[in-house]
Order: sequence, then C-alpha cells, then structure tokens
Amino acid sequence: MLVPKSFLQKIPWVVSLLFVLLFVYAAVSKFLDFQTFETQLGQSPILAAFAGFLSWGVILMEIIIAVLLSLHKTRLLGLYIAFLLMVLFTSYIVIILNFTPFVPCSCGGVLEALGWTEHLVLNIVFIALAIWAIYIMDKASLKKVVLRLSVMVIMGIGMMIVLFLTSEKEIKRNNAFQRKYIPHALKKIGEYQLESNAFYFAGVDGSAIYLGNYNAPLYLKELGRDLKKVRDLKIEIDTYELPYKRVRIEVAPPHFFIGDGTVPILFKGETKNWEAKTFSKDDAFFYQFAFMDSTSLAILTTSTKTKSNTLGVLHKDQDDVHLELHPQVLKNQLDGTFDTDGMLLWNDQTKQVLYIYYYRNQYEVADKDLTFEFTGKTIDTVSKAKLDIARYTANDESKLGNAVLVNRYADTYGENLYINSDRLGKYEDDEVLKSAGIIDQYDIKDNAYVHSFYFYHQPGEKLREFKVFGDIIIGLVNDKLWVYRLKPEPVQ
Repeated sequence: MLVPKSFLQKIPWVVSLLFVLLFVYAAVSKFLDFQTFETQLGQSPILAAFAGFLSWGVILMEIIIAVLLSLHKTRLLGLYIAFLLMVLFTSYIVIILNFTPFVPCSCGGVLEALGWTEHLVLNIVFIALAIWAIYIMDKASLKKVVLRLSVMVIMGIGMMIVLFLTSEKEIKRNNAFQRKYIPHALKKIGEYQLESNAFYFAGVDGSAIYLGNYNAPLYLKELGRDLKKVRDLKIEIDTYELPYKRVRIEVAPPHFFIGDGTVPILFKGETKNWEAKTFSKDDAFFYQFAFMDSTSLAILTTSTKTKSNTLGVLHKDQDDVHLELHPQVLKNQLDGTFDTDGMLLWNDQTKQVLYIYYYRNQYEVADKDLTFEFTGKTIDTVSKAKLDIARYTANDESKLGNAVLVNRYADTYGENLYINSDRLGKYEDDEVLKSAGIIDQYDIKDNAYVHSFYFYHQPGEKLREFKVFGDIIIGLVNDKLWVYRLKPEPVQ
C-alpha cells in the first residue's frame, strides 16, 4: 500500500489500513481455530442453519475485502463493501442482544476478550471511519454518496432481519399440526403478587399451595387455595455442613422431601413439624427427583456405563437404600444427554412415572417400578430432536446451542397430561403468546390428544411452570401466581 502525500488522501489510506489489519487478523484467527469458529456459528440462534458455508464465506469475504483495500484502484469499492459488512455485523449483534432467546459465544482470537457490547462499539467506530473515508475518496456528489450508503444500510439491516424472522418462524411455527381449542376453558379464581420471581412449585393439595424459594432454600410459603391465608414455613434438616447448590423441595402431605443431586443427598420429613432427616446420602447423583411414596422416589441421573440420561428408583427398606437404574425407558437419538433432556413427573392417581422430552414430540410412561409401558406422542411433528451440540475437545465439554424446544413445561393429574408449548400450529397467531401460554391436554390412558386452551396472565411475561390438582390449575408467571378452575370440555 503506497502512502499518499496529501493529508486528505492519507485518511482513506489510514482507514483502509485499519480495516486490512482487522480483517486479516480476524480471518487468520478464524482459520487457525476453524472448528471453534464453525461451532460458534452453529450455536447462533440466527445463523445456525447456514453455519457450514458461512464459516468459510466470512473468512473468504474478509480476505477479499482486505485485498481490495490494499489496491488503490479498488480501494473505494473495498470501503463500500467493508461498510456493508460492518453494517451486517452490527445488525447481527443488535438482534442477538435484544431479540433472541439466548446469547451465543462471541468471536475468537484477541477479540475474545471483548463482549458483545464492546464488539458493538468497535463496529460502530469502524462504520464511522468507513463513512469518513468514503466521503473523502468518492468523487461523486454528496447526494449520491449518501444514497449509496443509505441503500447499503437498508440492505444490511434488511438481510439480517430476514434471517432472524426466518429462524424465528422455523422455530415457532409448524403448520403440520392443528390444535383444537375450547372456548372459555378456564375460570379465574384469583391472582397473588409474590415478593420475587425466585419461587417454584413445591406441591399442591386439596387445601394449600406450597412454594419453594431458590433464594431461601429451606423456606416454604404456604398459600390457601383461596389465596387469603398465607404462612411462611422454616424447614429444619439434620445436616447443614454440606456444599448445597441446587436444593429443591417436594411436598405431598403428610410427607415432604428435600433433595440436592449435586451433593448428593435427600431428606424426608413430615408436614406436622417440618423437620427432615437424611433419607439417602451418597447413593446417587441426580438432576431431578419425583416423590412416589414415603419410601420410594424416581430420579433422573447419568448412567456411569452408558454416559446417558437414565431413570432410576431410590427405595428405602428400613435403613438400607437401594438404587435400581432402568436405562430401557429413555430412548437415545443423538448423544443420550441433550437429546433426552426432559421433565420427570409422578402421577399419584394412576401410579405411573411420566417423562416428557424437551426437544421432541414424545413422552415415556412407566409403572412405579419403572417397567416401561409405552411411548406417547404429542401433536407436534418434531419426532427427532433438532439440536446444535458443540463439542470442545480442548476441555472435553459439550454445549447445547440452538435447539427447537417442543415441550416447555408439563404436569399430570388423573388420566391427563398437560404440556405447555410455544410452538405455533396451523392458523395460530403469535400475538396471543404475549399474554398467554398454550397448554395441550392429553389422555394418558388412551394415549390421545384431547384439546388445547390458553392460560392467560400479565402481558410481556411467560408462563414459567404450572401445577394441576383436581380441577384447579395454578401458574407461575414472573413474580405472580395465577389460579384458574378447569372447566370440562363442552359436550359435542
């Protein structure tokens, strides 16, 4: 690159030199750690579908622009293309930070030290430099220069918006199924304002709702089902000296269990005094547990043999705790871990264990001993989990990137299974999701879809979890509790 003599001529040359350094360094860094770069694109909620050719395309484009900027005859063209590329990058970052469900990893190399906000600032600085250099170098009228730059801004933003909307539509909509909604399915009983959004359902019975608190692991809030009587409860346990990380309480009067699968330990107590003693210690690590009766729990763990998610039963006989794993219940599709992620439920009326997969239209049903009974299907058509699983060989870790979430949350009561999903079926409008959650109801006995209904709540929030007890359905939405009565389906 020849150094120009006049000051004004030096500005486009200096700006081009900065772009060359940026693009060459970025391209070389991506090429030298290509697997990581491709993995990061594969985890993007916008670009995952195009990660294969984009990973090479971005590197090639950065090299081509660097060459164009290095030659005096093509420098102006290079500046315009560099400007467009930076607009694309900037639009991508704005969408990632504000409109996507998760934020993937940022760039590698020296730029890895920069977060997404710092990348945004850097891009804006380079956009400003490109405009300055183009203004000095382009001999066309100011009006034409402004028009060209405006067209490129519109193109860059428009292209990224189209990619974003396309990805959102692919994730949320599936015209291959159509729900049957029943009108006025719920009758509102009331709502209750909680102190924070750290509460979760610990249990429900005929008279009370029990809420655990992630920020206060050994405290419960007991609410009367009419939402008028409120009582705060403190649970006592016989061992406090362990490094507890993920304590969760399950209440089914007259008993309750406290579990932390990272330690691993389980406590059992009675609701008459809220004192718990060690039920099981060091018998099994677990991710979830479901209280079946006073001596047995179903757990979700990882099998040391298969390295996959596995269901098991912890049973206590006097002072002896026995663990039995039943790997035949969950069905692996990809890695046996992310593809089998889901929700473990116990149906106390039918005495069955249910496991609902997050990323496919299936659920497993087994009896109390975890003898497999059947695989149920939901009305969605995603039968194979659509996951972008990134494998990092450097630290021997796998991470889940972009994924199609089919089933968000579930609960069961009687012969029914209730599943909350954000997936839109045929003819459905996503506007309703701004103030309601979709719940699909299934008949476990007949393995059949019954109908769907909307669970309405405050706008701008999402249904976090819900519980069904008899004809009552209770939902947690941010820091508010909503209680409805389920109305039977009208006779056809």
